[in-house]
Amino acid sequence: MRILIDIGHPAHVHYFRNFIKIMEEKGHQFFIIAKNRNITYELLNYYKIPFIKRKDYPSSLIGKLVNIPLTDLYVIKQTRRFKPDILLGFSGTHIAHAGSVLRIPSIVIDDTDHATLAHLSYKSFASCILTPYSFLKDFGEKQIRFKGFTDLFYLHPQLFKPDTSVRKMLGVSSEESFAVLRFISWNASHDVGQNGITEECKIKLVEYLKEKKYKVFISSEGNISKELLQYQIKIPSEHIHSVLSEADLYIGESGTMATEAAVLGTPSFLLNGLDAGVFQELVKSGLLYHYKNTFGIIDNIDSVIKQSYLKEIHTAKRNDLLKENINVTSFLVWFIENYPDSVQIMKANPDCQNRFK
Repeated sequence: MRILIDIGHPAHVHYFRNFIKIMEEKGHQFFIIAKNRNITYELLNYYKIPFIKRKDYPSSLIGKLVNIPLTDLYVIKQTRRFKPDILLGFSGTHIAHAGSVLRIPSIVIDDTDHATLAHLSYKSFASCILTPYSFLKDFGEKQIRFKGFTDLFYLHPQLFKPDTSVRKMLGVSSEESFAVLRFISWNASHDVGQNGITEECKIKLVEYLKEKKYKVFISSEGNISKELLQYQIKIPSEHIHSVLSEADLYIGESGTMATEAAVLGTPSFLLNGLDAGVFQELVKSGLLYHYKNTFGIIDNIDSVIKQSYLKEIHTAKRNDLLKENINVTSFLVWFIENYPDSVQIMKANPDCQNRFK
């Protein structure tokens, strides 16, 4: 089978890297198109995944909209060259459009409930849409729901073993506590109208955590102010999930990193006004604390971290969560290899996916 994947975000590299490796070992061929957002190319090179580059979107909303047909044309051109059997992507506007034009099946994966513009751009064109059970929107007959979270494409314990040596890389002993703070750039299409944590609040959070004897490490999409620059994390990006696994706390604006920390069993505080089914599900499971603004945030955090054995409690809750969810990479391998029959099998018996627990 020949499969074309369009990658538009560093997280997408993680979603597909295990799938690509397993499928290649089975003899399937891949063609990867990638946009260089943040560390996307760095991750693809690290995991030795060959790819071709496509242009990035302009940062403005109008620029993004204008650029959609231009990128569509590029993806269509590359699709004609590779002649894939299936097109695959996360929130895959361009693969859905290319597949519709060239009459090639396109499978879109999505868990971002609030990405309304992306949904409008692909849902009428995609052949099939895969979403977690927790996804809030209903896309009708095209939608297949799986028992899991997109984070489990790469953080399921059958696929991910944290590297405890990251503590040494960070200069943190096994007896010391540390927290990871993550600030984002707020320039994605689904971020329109949203605001981040103020600089004053960022500084107060750092001061509070230091008072509580946490070492602080900041990861940021944009520039860090000179007051906070000393806390910037200096570690190869491929180790960030081991850092999140070892951390005692995660606090930040990034929904992706918040859910990653949560499914790794690290107490996770998401400060973000957007909502999603995955957030609601992880809050319900006791693994995520979601605040839509920063009013009284330090008091809220303080009330949680006062609990004894907080990390151990979260680890136990994470283990309970895993019992209810599948290895979504194994599911995706089966689904793609058996497509389109897999669609009808899932519709007739959604519980057939339990074999991947």
